[in-house]
Amino acid sequence: MKRSLARQNWLLAIAVVSLAAFPLVFVRGEFSGSDGQAEAAIQNSHPTYQPWLKPLFEPASPEIESLLFATQAAIGAGVIGYVIGWYKGRSHRDK
Repeated sequence: MKRSLARQNWLLAIAVVSLAAFPLVFVRGEFSGSDGQAEAAIQNSHPTYQPWLKPLFEPASPEIESLLFATQAAIGAGVIGYVIGWYKGRSHRDK
């Protein structure tokens, strides 16, 4: 039982790595964020469009923006992992 669980975990890890690597290897093109693509689409369809609001905070560089985005994703993943672990612990406690 324990050996098959370890094998299953390795297969899942290989599947996750494969899914992450597949687009990097086989998909050709430019990678960009959805915000930039939406801004380009709006500029193409409505060249005179002016945004209603300006951002409250603009990072000093794209690297800082990426850092903040990655931090936000890490915090979100931590919260999701905590909730999953909490429910799993609760189900083990109730057995």
